[in-house]
Amino acid sequence: MKPKEIITVGQIQLSFLLDGDDTNNESVMFEMVIPYGAKVPVPHYHLEVDEIVYGLEGVTTSTINGESTDLKPGDHIFVPRGAVHHHENLGHEDARSLCVLTPASIGPAYFRELVKAFTKGTPPDSNEMKTIMAKHGLIAAPHPVK
Repeated sequence: MKPKEIITVGQIQLSFLLDGDDTNNESVMFEMVIPYGAKVPVPHYHLEVDEIVYGLEGVTTSTINGESTDLKPGDHIFVPRGAVHHHENLGHEDARSLCVLTPASIGPAYFRELVKAFTKGTPPDSNEMKTIMAKHGLIAAPHPVK
């Protein structure tokens, strides 16, 4: 299936397969590619969105409430709303995962705003990032919960 939209935020590429327009705002589905050594978003949690991640290629390390899990092809995890989490690539090859978020409040619009914040010529400040995140129901968490 050809993606509806491809958004690159920093080094991370998101290929949107479904968004809220396709699902009556019930879910978003995208492939996420994290290159080896890529900078990743800060640990955060979602106020009202659950997340499922399914490993397709390479190894994605997902940390949920301080517990790390390596997702290899065929592995999956569930990130319930409110759980502090982040995903990174600690391996030696690109990692590709399929992500499903429900409902669809964290979709292409959120990632487009991030791209704009990063393309102003200087890195966005933390307050700008927190504002964009909060607008879409994400809260930055400086340290994962144990």
